[in-house]
Amino acid sequence: MKELIAFAVAATMAGAVVMAIAQAPAQQPPAPAAPAKKAQGKKGPDMNSQYRLGPDSMPQEGVPKGEIRGPFTLPSQVFPGTQHTYWVYVPAQYDPAVPASLMVFQDGQAFKQEDGDLRAQNVMDNLIYRREIPVMIGVFINPGRTPEQPEPNAQEWGDRTTNRPTEYNTPDDKYARVIVDELMPVLYKEYNISKDPDQHGIGGSSSGAIAAFAVAWERPNDFRKVLSNVGSFVNLRGGFVYPERVLAAEKKPIRVFLCDGRNDNRGTGRGGQYDPNRDWFYQNVRLMKALTQKGYDVNYSWGVNLHGQKFGGAILPEMMRWLWRDGPVSTDPNDTVERGFREPAARKDDPPAKKN
Repeated sequence: MKELIAFAVAATMAGAVVMAIAQAPAQQPPAPAAPAKKAQGKKGPDMNSQYRLGPDSMPQEGVPKGEIRGPFTLPSQVFPGTQHTYWVYVPAQYDPAVPASLMVFQDGQAFKQEDGDLRAQNVMDNLIYRREIPVMIGVFINPGRTPEQPEPNAQEWGDRTTNRPTEYNTPDDKYARVIVDELMPVLYKEYNISKDPDQHGIGGSSSGAIAAFAVAWERPNDFRKVLSNVGSFVNLRGGFVYPERVLAAEKKPIRVFLCDGRNDNRGTGRGGQYDPNRDWFYQNVRLMKALTQKGYDVNYSWGVNLHGQKFGGAILPEMMRWLWRDGPVSTDPNDTVERGFREPAARKDDPPAKKN
């Protein structure tokens, strides 16, 4: 009898422990210790070597190619004296009579670079054709600069030559105003873009990622999907504050995909001192934990990559699929349109389709 009572008490306590674990909210990760110093003279493996672009990031035979229009110039009143260069991706399936979704990429020159690590236009071509994401207009926008400053490029993204550090890294609403109040009205005039904020996504890499998050955070009634690669949620201009802001604020209707690497910049400065507020990976994990604890629709993937686009480029197609997974779908087995590839939209000058 004593054994039965002891077993019942033990089982009850175990159940209570399981319930406590199940109900415990996601905790913020403790600040890590300073990373160990590498041995002098020893070169480790290339931590980016495992990440390669797959077929979804390459041009595919038979897949209609979208058109990249531009460059265009957007003058800014939010940052007086500056202008933003941007390009517009128009998929072959775009029909001006049908509202399209929208995806805006910061550091546009990098996301559209044909031989780069991201190649977003190829990803959109392939996924739109296979009905894995909706028909969408893509925008590749560069950080602001004065007319005298050089255009950002693959070698210099503009940290030393443009307004990029101020626009992208400052955790305020100014860059959101550039996108929502200055860019969006121009796009609405030129293209039939859905007004539904659930059909508006925004993404970026490094400082462009924190800028993208800030746009959705400040303007959730305009943008609700965020794609972040190696996001600079660190103390460049105070960006490490977002986990606390997420926990303190009412939950917002935004969806976020974060990706980063364990070998991103880990917070060790020139003097060898470790600063957790300058640790990219730690701060990305902190933001993920805060979003999870608050009940956000958040996904994440942690690699072993360095700071850069190798890992983000390799998984960009999957990030896009996840962000845009909730589009309407037909389950009718007789719906031959739904079961086929998404062909180019008919143009006004196309001959009418022949009737059988």
